[in-house]
Amino acid sequence: MIKKILNKNNKTHTIPIKKTEIDFQYLYFLGVGGIGMSGLARYFNALGKFVSGYDKTATTLTNELIVEGIDIHFEENINFISKKYNTPISQLKSKILIVYTPAIPIDNKELIYFKNEGFNIKKRAEVLGMITKSSYTIGVAGTHGKTTTSSLIAHILKTANLDPSAFLGGITQNYNTNLLLSKKLNKKTNQFNTSKKLKINSLVVVEADEYDRSFLSLHPEIAIITSVDADHLDIYGDKKYMEESYSLFASQVNSKLIVNKSIVKNIISAKKAITYSINEKTADYFAQNIKIKNASYHYDVVTPKGIFKNLNLGLAGLHNVENSVAAIAVACILKISEQNIRKSLKTFRGVKRRFDYVIKTKKLIFIDDYAHHPEELKACINSAKEMYPGKKITGIFQPHLFSRTRDFSDDFAKSLDLLDECILMEIYPARESPIKGVNSKMLLKKMKLVNKSICQKTNLVNEISERKLDVLLTLGAGDIDTFVVPIKKKLLEKL
Repeated sequence: MIKKILNKNNKTHTIPIKKTEIDFQYLYFLGVGGIGMSGLARYFNALGKFVSGYDKTATTLTNELIVEGIDIHFEENINFISKKYNTPISQLKSKILIVYTPAIPIDNKELIYFKNEGFNIKKRAEVLGMITKSSYTIGVAGTHGKTTTSSLIAHILKTANLDPSAFLGGITQNYNTNLLLSKKLNKKTNQFNTSKKLKINSLVVVEADEYDRSFLSLHPEIAIITSVDADHLDIYGDKKYMEESYSLFASQVNSKLIVNKSIVKNIISAKKAITYSINEKTADYFAQNIKIKNASYHYDVVTPKGIFKNLNLGLAGLHNVENSVAAIAVACILKISEQNIRKSLKTFRGVKRRFDYVIKTKKLIFIDDYAHHPEELKACINSAKEMYPGKKITGIFQPHLFSRTRDFSDDFAKSLDLLDECILMEIYPARESPIKGVNSKMLLKKMKLVNKSICQKTNLVNEISERKLDVLLTLGAGDIDTFVVPIKKKLLEKL
């Protein structure tokens, strides 16, 4: 089957459509508050399915899901599920799909029950694979840059009136959600019942997550690989095994593979890939004449068919210029007009917690960022120094995972030494148990920076309010984001 889509300039885009069936009436999510899980929950809720879930703690995101009609509880107790449907859980076995995230501990009482009783259970990545198998899929993989790049691609497609769905790893500033839903997928047109199976077909943008080799559940038509820096060594053990997984993912791409020029040699299946770069002129797509004007980037992008001159990207950081080059490559493959590409870059507001401005005044800049890997820290800190030359850069960093801190402690220290002043919080454990000798004190000792300290959560807000600040960065993937609003409130009182 072929689908033809007209954009605003009346140019025809031809996209092949595949179909599959999803035949579960109820979906229950273990770890529903995760950014990837919540997107799936929102998706099936929008399709008219019965969606509910469990998470360990209430957050802003779980509160939003509840408002949207998704029933969530915060105690390991399967009886809450029966209460929701007024039906014994045992009678739902053939109609309910249990979706879980690898972040759920193996000793979770609900997960153990569902496994012992023989329920249909799938990982989040498998369910995403079910959805994308029926769609023309654009997947974005890589250690860094996935969320911004996939969000920008989705924004370009929306601007070009191509009506995509998108499963994103962050909350987009433009749409205030981690899920974009095609207009044709809604409760009115896709009500599900036990006698009618739901057919799905659409253009979909997804993040292809390398954690737990999740991206191997995907077979996209177009894929981008942004980077392959070592990470998740608790899963892979060694970087070479991670690179092998990326190579396998690359081999699963059905049509066009787009790879950062700097990592082509690391991806076995990327010999015939389309390449992009921030400045490497041997790449198929690259940027040149990069300048900063009024805290935004202006640059040209060279493509195989010509040059897009004086593009304007409102995001900070050379890494985001490079991400935009990858997104432009996708847009060119889909024959999206230069006018729409130009408009998309200029109007793209980025993703929450990705160089996210909390306070932006002449006296103080406060930026919140999800950076939790040494390369991400380096990119964020260098972006701040580039955008605000001569200003003192103060960073609060909460390390994420004991294993990651142990595996990359030297690199973390080097990245944090780029700051003028650093405050470390204790390690956020997430799914891990403590590792002897691995803590923030160990990391602090490795740093050469003079102005460095460790601060406990209970003292953090007052500690920050007493400091003289020019540019403040909050950095990390744990619960440091819960301190952003209190810090903001305290700092604004002083201005």
